[in-house]
Amino acid sequence: MKIVVLDGYTLNPGDLSWEVLHDFGAVTVYDRTPEEEVINRIGDAEIVFTNKTPLSREVFEATQIKWVGVLATGYNVVDIAAAKEKGIPVSNVPAYGNDAVGQFAIALLLEMCHHIAAHDQAIRKGQWKESGDFCFWNYPLIELAGKTMGIVGFGRNGQAAGRIAKALGMKVIAYDKYVNEALVAEGYEYVALDELFRRSDVISLHCPLFADNTGIINKTNIAKMKDGVMIINTARGPLVNEEDLAEALNSGKVGGAGLDVVCIEPILEDNPLLTAKNCILTPHIAWAPIEARQRLFDIAVDNLRSYLEGQPTNVVNA
Repeated sequence: MKIVVLDGYTLNPGDLSWEVLHDFGAVTVYDRTPEEEVINRIGDAEIVFTNKTPLSREVFEATQIKWVGVLATGYNVVDIAAAKEKGIPVSNVPAYGNDAVGQFAIALLLEMCHHIAAHDQAIRKGQWKESGDFCFWNYPLIELAGKTMGIVGFGRNGQAAGRIAKALGMKVIAYDKYVNEALVAEGYEYVALDELFRRSDVISLHCPLFADNTGIINKTNIAKMKDGVMIINTARGPLVNEEDLAEALNSGKVGGAGLDVVCIEPILEDNPLLTAKNCILTPHIAWAPIEARQRLFDIAVDNLRSYLEGQPTNVVNA
């Protein structure tokens, strides 16, 4: 059996091992695969792993793929309908990085509150010494205890962020299509989306991207928010209308933003958020601690093993 990994570098830039895959067959790992090379690189392989490399209907028509493993939770890069028509199961990797993503969301929030990197740089430029004071700060500093964190999408990632926010003394409210009564019993409050916008001091996005929430952070909804609200996005870039958010940051309506994702990745040089005030940008790394990546790989291997045993798991096109 032949196994191809089309874009292994993001998951494993060299600090993990592909060795276990060799137990299942002959393995070829590509760091990256251009779209025009996908069919050639798959060749006659039966098992294909992809992270962000698209698998289109054309690919399924031109190859002998039997099973697809997505090295991520999101699977929009795969034409799952075309795969289903050909009887090809597509398995993703859910719930591998919840703690990592929750931790990262709060890290962005804490950086907005304390500007640690900026103050570190100020010291190195001599500004503390020049001030003549035993302490100085270049930005307003914010205490989170007593403030309200509004979480849009209260699944596992959102809950992980919520637990940390609660430990910091914040009130946590959430918007989700499904209400978990066990979480209500723990003190979390579910509210309507407009109420979340109105009440929150901090808004953190943890929802999947769908047609009905694309651009949910937009001029109209920002107008419903508190002046100085802080916005975090570790979910998907298109949840945010970037022009509207940049305008709100520059006007001061939004007090700060911490964004791990943008609409087009890698970020384009004309993205308005690059020059917006009080905006922290990171390169889609909330999911990427080595512990989370190892967990992702382990689940992906288990998915393959289950398929070969005749009981495919985490199938998104059943």
